[in-house]
Amino acid sequence: MADHTWMLIVIKLSLLFVVIVLRSSSLIAADEETVKGQSDGGRTDAKQPTVFVAMLVRNKAHTLPWFLHYFEKLDYPKNRMRLWIRSDHNQDNSAAIVQEWLSHVKDEYSGIDFVDDPSTKRYDDNGAPFSWSEEHMKKVLELRQAALDEARRSWADFLLMVDVDNFLLNSMVLRDLIREDRLVIAPMFNASVSEHYSNFWCGMDSRGYYIRTADYVPILKWERRGVFEVPVVHSTVLVQLRNPATKLLSYHPPPGYTAAIDDIIIFAHSAKHYGIPFHIMNRDFYGYMLIPMEEHDTLEDEDEQFMHLKLEYIILEQPLERLRYIDVPKRPLTKLGFDEIYLINLERRPDRRQKMLASFQELGINATIINAVDGKKLNDSYLLSLGISMLQGYADPYHGRAMTMGEVGCFLSHYLIWQDIISKNHRKIIVFEDDVRFRPYFLLKLHYMMKEAESAMPNWDLIYLGRKRLRIDEENYVRGTDSLVWPHYSYWTLSYILSYKGALKLIQQQPLGKLLPVDEYLPIMFDKHPETDWKEKFHPRTLVALSAYPLLVEPTHYTGEVGYFTDTDNSPVIGEIVSGMKVGLSAHQGSREEL
Repeated sequence: MADHTWMLIVIKLSLLFVVIVLRSSSLIAADEETVKGQSDGGRTDAKQPTVFVAMLVRNKAHTLPWFLHYFEKLDYPKNRMRLWIRSDHNQDNSAAIVQEWLSHVKDEYSGIDFVDDPSTKRYDDNGAPFSWSEEHMKKVLELRQAALDEARRSWADFLLMVDVDNFLLNSMVLRDLIREDRLVIAPMFNASVSEHYSNFWCGMDSRGYYIRTADYVPILKWERRGVFEVPVVHSTVLVQLRNPATKLLSYHPPPGYTAAIDDIIIFAHSAKHYGIPFHIMNRDFYGYMLIPMEEHDTLEDEDEQFMHLKLEYIILEQPLERLRYIDVPKRPLTKLGFDEIYLINLERRPDRRQKMLASFQELGINATIINAVDGKKLNDSYLLSLGISMLQGYADPYHGRAMTMGEVGCFLSHYLIWQDIISKNHRKIIVFEDDVRFRPYFLLKLHYMMKEAESAMPNWDLIYLGRKRLRIDEENYVRGTDSLVWPHYSYWTLSYILSYKGALKLIQQQPLGKLLPVDEYLPIMFDKHPETDWKEKFHPRTLVALSAYPLLVEPTHYTGEVGYFTDTDNSPVIGEIVSGMKVGLSAHQGSREEL
């Protein structure tokens, strides 16, 4: 009996040992499959690490349809992701957009936890949407800590904190972050309207504030590529939850903390206190982020910041995409308070026309297209029939040649608009050429600039919005303004505002009989041209010209850049009869840049 009992014990122990071995082998194989999945691009979806995604949503209706579109396009299995979303104090329909999105994707993700608090639209201690009041910051810290705690309680291997005004344009970003196997890591983002802002710091002082270091710009500009240890990362951050070290991370201030009550700074100090390194990754381009707004800014201001990013992608011919099932009201098209807005465009350049019309749709600009006079269709006989002859003594300052047919066509296109202003008695208009890109906050700055112009210099005739400044040191602010200067000699007619009185002055000089390029003619008319002989052919030179400063538009491409093309220079030179000079005779040598 004793032998039989002992035999049963031996059999049970043997079976238990086999089970343990089999389970251990299974776990090892699973780990190996996970590693293999990560190393070969992670296509074994069932073995991918699980990711707890935390989003805080507040007053982001203007970004959500685009953010969510690119979030959906992430190259990562949705059944390995759990969504945790909190929304509160909205003054827009952010929560409704999230709910609409979740109704379409609810069966795709491993889990969804969405809570919206609609009880109030504003914080009691400050109602501004971008105010970081004490109450607001306390709420953000509370929610970020709640996300961290819930992620630790869940099955997740990683926590992805992502702000919903960060646009994950690279679909591989999550896989790339996981593959790096760092405790805390962020993908480097470019900023929408700043060349120097990003979601990492390379230096932080004892009070927790930002310090610019020599390492920052080389990383930001991709002069150094890779993964770099930094003291602060924010906005979109991946935290590895499997490592026991990260269990110490917290949004509660660490012992002895005396720095600012701020979620970014407290999290960074928590990591520093416990010796947990942060890393920034810039191996590739990963996307864009909006820069923080100031307390006095409005939701419309941030919407215009985002608009600039959309406009830039229109120029790149890669318009940003959004969720099509989310209703996004179109901006009403208006004349922006002007009598007319003209777009000069060659019929044979529909590519430029479509880009400009798409840009105008974003900006809410109702423009009238003016079919430009095509220099390639002009000839000397036609020019003579219009009474056109070139200004005596004119020669291109750089090439020493007569005007090209393209330059003649450009002048005539503007001239026809000046005539239209007079015939229709327009008080003020805007002219755009079709190769411009809009600077950040174009609409806000245009409105502010016009307010200043009407107050400080109500008798203005012309206001440049875009030009090539040739004598910057000789330009001064218009007294009483901080958005207007007195322009000196300039090139380009990218965009300008013109009054009825200004158009009359330009037409009354009868410039077709003493023609020169339009961007030479305008500085002559406000008496800032360096060529005295040319100026003396025009009297009086009393055009009251101002210029936006900083400029509100710039060329889509500069000389030498990929995609640069000029329709004015790349055309035949007008003949000897019209020009009054022999082809090749140089009236002036040197570069236009030197004038």
